[in-house]
Amino acid sequence: MPTPFDIKDESDFIKTALDTFRFQYERCAPYRQYVDLIGTDPASVTTLEQIPFMPISLFRTHRISTEPEDEIVFTSSGTTSTQQSRHHVASAKMYRESFTRAFEMFYRRPEECNIYGLLPSYLEREGSSLIYMVTELIRRSPDGGFFLYDHAELVRRLEARDRRRMTILFGVGFALLDLAEEYRLDLADVIVMETGGMKGRRREVPRAQMHAVFKERLGVDRVHSEYGMCELLSQGYSSGDGIFFTPPWMRVLIRDENDPFTYRHDGRRGCINVIDLANRHSCSFIQTDDLGRLTPDGGFTVEGRR
Repeated sequence: MPTPFDIKDESDFIKTALDTFRFQYERCAPYRQYVDLIGTDPASVTTLEQIPFMPISLFRTHRISTEPEDEIVFTSSGTTSTQQSRHHVASAKMYRESFTRAFEMFYRRPEECNIYGLLPSYLEREGSSLIYMVTELIRRSPDGGFFLYDHAELVRRLEARDRRRMTILFGVGFALLDLAEEYRLDLADVIVMETGGMKGRRREVPRAQMHAVFKERLGVDRVHSEYGMCELLSQGYSSGDGIFFTPPWMRVLIRDENDPFTYRHDGRRGCINVIDLANRHSCSFIQTDDLGRLTPDGGFTVEGRR
């Protein structure tokens, strides 16, 4: 069958999503059990909103996979739960193709970029899907690397960068704040990509407040963001203003906070459901614990946790 990366239009997306739902119902036992327990007849599912979205918490308690063997297992950071989620990935190639295609769609080919990573909390543990992604992007970049806590070396490399190439700095929120407090920089032509918040290292602050510090101290007009998680194989990106967009094989729906089977189309806040069709060998239909809303231009916002 065609891959999710062959999706060209709405008809392709719906057809692929319904096919993926039936495949995962048949092959992923915990998902099938969930669908049966909520009383959904798979034969009656003919639209996206009729597809049952599985609570993301089941990744902490069950092996969510359609395949008997894993090629790699990603784990969550564990900052919102004492028990980590585990994502059993049958095809690392599928993950690489998903994140590479999305990155090139929103930015450029990694070979055309300087790519740096300031991601200490992710580097200091095993199983981070973000580190796997950024490592591969850096590997393909002519100039890149991870800097852990070595801000002086990062600043040196940024100042010596080849300005003919796009430069992207992936950074977790607390580490970028540490950098911004230590240095005042002029990174006007650098894409600063925030990949998450405090991770238990600092007091949580609203994303808008954190980005305001980056703009003032790092000299950027806007702060980009990446929306991803260990349970997904795809990412959404924001080029500023906190509005995220997804590649064609990924979509966000907003469900009512109190009724998981009712959806919001009016721009009001609710809980985020994600369709990730690259996640074919796991579960492509996930109820997250994130809050957000849809925007008129086809994007979505992320406004904290439920």
